[in-house]
Amino acid sequence: MNVAVYSRKIYKHEVPFFKRFFQHLSDLNWKPIVEASFCEKLQKKIGIGSNFETFNHYNDFSTGIDLAISIGGDGTFLKTVSYIRSSGVPVIGINTGRLGFLANTSTEDFEKTLERVKNKDFVFQKRSLLRVQTEDNIFGDDNLALNELAVHKKDTSSMITVDASLDGKYLNSYWADGLIVGTPTGSTAYSLSCGGPIITPGCAVHILTPIAPHNLNVRPVVVPDHMPIKLKVLGRDRKFLMTLDSHSKSVKNGTEVTLYKADFMINVIKFEENNFLDTIRNKMMWGIDQRND
Repeated sequence: MNVAVYSRKIYKHEVPFFKRFFQHLSDLNWKPIVEASFCEKLQKKIGIGSNFETFNHYNDFSTGIDLAISIGGDGTFLKTVSYIRSSGVPVIGINTGRLGFLANTSTEDFEKTLERVKNKDFVFQKRSLLRVQTEDNIFGDDNLALNELAVHKKDTSSMITVDASLDGKYLNSYWADGLIVGTPTGSTAYSLSCGGPIITPGCAVHILTPIAPHNLNVRPVVVPDHMPIKLKVLGRDRKFLMTLDSHSKSVKNGTEVTLYKADFMINVIKFEENNFLDTIRNKMMWGIDQRND
């Protein structure tokens, strides 16, 4: 089996793990295909990888890759998804970061996890993406997001105004520091920190969450994901900041942005006993309330 592997950094304390990881791939007779810049780090810091095949573009996933493994935190997982796109390649995340809603397999349990993948003891959890369209094609081919699109004020303390329409009908003008349009996956990311709701994967919705709105009665809104969302940002500054997951662009004031649900989904590998409800309860430490014992 051909396995695409991506990680951003190799810290000194992680060196033993990476040695174990690639040795275990060899024991499984799995062939690693490693992201090019990560492969350079492996050679420089650990002394392995000189004979590995590499990838550096989403077109490399069109054929010949059976599984993608992300090693890091949720940001690393998002970058891995940007390589996978519509290829249908399933992905699993090994968490070396902090919280890890997406990358939730621990480094201690990865051998057992990969054995279960080999034995096909898993299920696919489908995750939807946002597709962004602008007149100038601002993001080019990188116009997809697993978590969210966010528009922010830039270089000023003044608020911006975000005019939002849903399926061609006016929704609201948000006077705020910005606005987040999130997927169910993104509901536990930036949107959550701004007071947005937690949405379980599989719900066919998008979430509009204002960032520090001036009117306190303006609340997050959950809308069907088959309806396009159009945004237009106005403010005192000439430009505003638009972020697609972790990819940011400075955009001209008055630019119109249209958001659609992407026409494909990502296959995330999950195990029956590791469900979303357990994940949010454990990651958000809801269970520390002794009344739940």
